Amino acid sequence: MTPTDASHDALHPSAQRVADALAAAGVAGIVHEFTVPTRTSQEAAEALGCTLAAIASCLVFYADDEPIVVIKSGIHRVDVDLVAATLGAGAVRQAKADEVRAVTGQPIGGVAPVNWPTSPRVFIDETLVQHDPLWSAAGTPNAVFPTSFEELVAITGASPISITQDTTGGGLR
Repeated sequence: MTPTDASHDALHPSAQRVADALAAAGVAGIVHEFTVPTRTSQEAAEALGCTLAAIASCLVFYADDEPIVVIKSGIHRVDVDLVAATLGAGAVRQAKADEVRAVTGQPIGGVAPVNWPTSPRVFIDETLVQHDPLWSAAGTPNAVFPTSFEELVAITGASPISITQDTTGGGLR
């Protein structure tokens, strides 16, 4: 499967806003829209023909009462207890769909690492540094763009952390 190489005029309005924010941040990667969903890491990897580990998913969590974003590899589950201990939080929980939209302005399965109406703290799965390119959502469940670990850190201000103790545990995907 290949992305539709649509002009920016043909992008969904949400994907266009992300494309504009990426361009303003100096990101060279072009937003691609698919005719098939790319809302899960597995769907995105299949559509792109890349490894699951190269998918950089943006997930929203609450550390105590503070929203945070964790950018994770598609092969990892977020160990919320490990993240809570790393952050010194009492508890970390995954955000509900309405909370994700309130924090990022984007739907679950399409959360891009830019163009958010809020400024949550951002953390990035340190294992993503092993993959280049990375692919991240671009504002809709059908849009993605290529990037790198260094670029994600630069455009989000993300702090690299360990988000999992293993890839088979009971964390949240």
